[in-house]
Amino acid sequence: MSELIAYHLEDGIATLTLSNGKVNAISPAVVSAFNEALDQAEKDRAVVIITGTPGILSGGYDLKVMTAGPKEAVSLVTSGSTLARRLLSHPFPVIVACPGHAVAKGAFLLLSADYRIGVEGPFSIGLNEVMIGMTMHHAGIELARDRLRKSAFNRSVINAEMFTPQEALNAGFLDKVVAPEELQAAALEAARQLKKINMNAHKHTKLKVRKGLLDLLDNAIIQDQEHLG
Repeated sequence: MSELIAYHLEDGIATLTLSNGKVNAISPAVVSAFNEALDQAEKDRAVVIITGTPGILSGGYDLKVMTAGPKEAVSLVTSGSTLARRLLSHPFPVIVACPGHAVAKGAFLLLSADYRIGVEGPFSIGLNEVMIGMTMHHAGIELARDRLRKSAFNRSVINAEMFTPQEALNAGFLDKVVAPEELQAAALEAARQLKKINMNAHKHTKLKVRKGLLDLLDNAIIQDQEHLG
């Protein structure tokens, strides 16, 4: 499939493993590889597991691209937000098995999935955009507003508070926390359970439940292109 996103299909479960350097930066090539892998997963009618490398899911957007110029930054943010929207409306269940840190766009991957499993340890999960001098984009605000608990939303988006895995569970970034050595097994067990549901009902219910959010994201993506540009 791609060196950036490894694709492994077994027993109706497609595991997409992100591997792009030390922090698994989300670059234009990574977004393209994600879309290619999701295309294949749809063809395979597979439950999807997204994971990273030991200790990290992703540290966020590729800063080399984000600082290359306004055009490059807008293009990457647009494609990244569109990917989040795609994950939220994917016709089959999407699980994220987070093996450690998930920062900025890495944390937004968590907020775009149907079920999220993290691991115990000295890891940081959250949205650090304000900390590093970036005004939060509209799409990110709407996604966080919808998926995070109200008590954590302002702390996360406005204050750039980072969370431990257990705190991230309480905030709404994660649904479950396990020991690192249990992550793969926990993700596969969750996928096997989700395989039992009716996929047609899952798809249509997901679209009904998230219609408001998806409409907001469509508008937010346009706003971000105008604002960032």
